[in-house]
Amino acid sequence: MHTVKSLVKQLEKLGIDRKGTLLVHSSMKNMGLVEGGADTVLDAFTQYMKAGLLVLPTHTWSYIHADNPRFYVAQSPSCVGILPELFRKRSGVVRSLHPTHSVAALGRDAIEFTKDDHRFNTPCARESVWGKLLDRRATILLVGVDLRRNTFIHGVEEWVDIPGRLTNHEEMLYTILPDGTEIPVPSRRHCGLPWSEHFWKVDKILVRKGAMYKGQLGDAEVRVCDAAAVAKVITKMLRDNPDLFSDNNPLDHK
Repeated sequence: MHTVKSLVKQLEKLGIDRKGTLLVHSSMKNMGLVEGGADTVLDAFTQYMKAGLLVLPTHTWSYIHADNPRFYVAQSPSCVGILPELFRKRSGVVRSLHPTHSVAALGRDAIEFTKDDHRFNTPCARESVWGKLLDRRATILLVGVDLRRNTFIHGVEEWVDIPGRLTNHEEMLYTILPDGTEIPVPSRRHCGLPWSEHFWKVDKILVRKGAMYKGQLGDAEVRVCDAAAVAKVITKMLRDNPDLFSDNNPLDHK
């Protein structure tokens, strides 16, 4: 059975920068038996990253939309798993204000990192937390999930301005602060095909290019992504082929 101590040792083996910025996408069920469950996993991440910045996505895109437009920062649950949902409620954690693609952060510069996302009308604006991951040369850790759950790649597509990824129109959403303040947030949304279901296609290429490597945390296979290297590789691929993620066909690369 996995414990805080054993999970921290695995994180050390993965070589993650304790003083850097770490974003975690996760599937708790794929980690196997953990003494104390999800809270133990969060304890391990928090302990390991105590000198850095720990970030988890707390997205609400599945239910915040024009017909249900109010995102309550302190109350609206995450739609991307148990670890983000528990993490956002922890003492000292700061949640960003984007109505559909918020994150929660704990540690160094958490307030600075999370501020202002509600000022942008797209899910992954270059100046948002997703672009800050690039600026900080963050590590993105995929625990028991693959590249299809890597929101950062949506950001790369947005920054390269791949057509057909976002709605042309804005819908009016609202971010509600804990004190009741209501902030209007005109928002474009991801649209069309589930493009992220095609992100797996670049798995082997990212490994070969040194932008990603694989390891283990608990029982789960993990992918350790260098955000800056991933952005560099995928940006070039998208500029060469804007339709890279437009189908689910494997890439024919030697």
